[in-house]
Amino acid sequence: MALLAVSKTMMTDTDIEAAFDAFSQRVFADGALPAKTKQVIAVAVAHVTQCPYCIKGHTKAALRYGATREELMEAIWVAAEMRAGGAYAHSAVSLVAMNETADRAPSG
Repeated sequence: MALLAVSKTMMTDTDIEAAFDAFSQRVFADGALPAKTKQVIAVAVAHVTQCPYCIKGHTKAALRYGATREELMEAIWVAAEMRAGGAYAHSAVSLVAMNETADRAPSG
């Protein structure tokens, strides 16, 4: 990944870098969830966090682990729905603020 190449040239604490690399390898290893599923999840999360390096790297990894284009697009659509759903759900905060402001507005 391009981000890893950049981080390797910028990191001055190799112990922290090694710990993060080990953590990442462990997280994406087969476990209760297979590595393919973890990579598909990572693609969806990367779209929500809007990290282009993560999108590219995890998309390629998911494909290497056998994910199909259809599986990846379905995961991306789930991510899009969740992101949009959050915006929709948080509209209630604006509605409360509008109502509070309207309640305090001076009458004509």
